[in-house]
Amino acid sequence: MSEDRRVRRTRRAAQEALVALILEKGYDAVTVTDIIDRADIGRSTFYAHFTDKQDVLFSNIDELDFLRPAPPAGPGRLFAFSLPMFEHALEQRRLVRALLGRRGGGPIMARAEQVLSAVVRDELVAAGGRPSPSLDLLVICVVGAFMALLRAWLDGDITATPADLDAAFRDATLPAVHAALGRT
Repeated sequence: MSEDRRVRRTRRAAQEALVALILEKGYDAVTVTDIIDRADIGRSTFYAHFTDKQDVLFSNIDELDFLRPAPPAGPGRLFAFSLPMFEHALEQRRLVRALLGRRGGGPIMARAEQVLSAVVRDELVAAGGRPSPSLDLLVICVVGAFMALLRAWLDGDITATPADLDAAFRDATLPAVHAALGRT
C-alpha cells in the first residue's frame, strides 16, 4: 500500500471518528483521545496529521462543498445559492448535521455564517444595495433565516424537501430584501 493511501486512510478515519463523536456527544465534549480511540490510530500518528481536534474539524470542512455556494444564477435572481446548498446538505446530511446541527461546534457555525454573509452581501450590492450599516443588518437577517431553516431541518425539528426549504427561505426574505433595496 502506498504512503499516500495510508495517509488518506488515517486522515479519513480521524475525520469519520470526529463526525460520529459530534453526533453522539457534541463537538465541545469530544477530546483528541476520543478521536484516537474511535479511529483506532496512535497518538503520534494523529499528531503527524493534525494539530488538534479543530484541525480535524476544519479538514472535514475543506472537503465539504456545502460552504462553497454556487455562483449567482444571473441578474434579477437573488440567493441562487439557496436550493443548491439545501440539496447538497441533503446529499451530505450526516456530515452537515454534525458540523452545523445542534451538536456541532461554534467555530463551524461561525465559519458557515461568515462565508454565507460574504455571498449575500455581494449579491445585495450587485442588486443595487449600497454598503452601509443598514445593508449589514439586512445581511444578518438573511443569513440568520437561512441558517435557522437549515439547522431546524438538520436536527429533525422540521420535515421538508430542499425545494420546500428554498421556497420558505425565499418567501421569508425576498419581500423584505426587495423593500430594503427599494429604499437605498
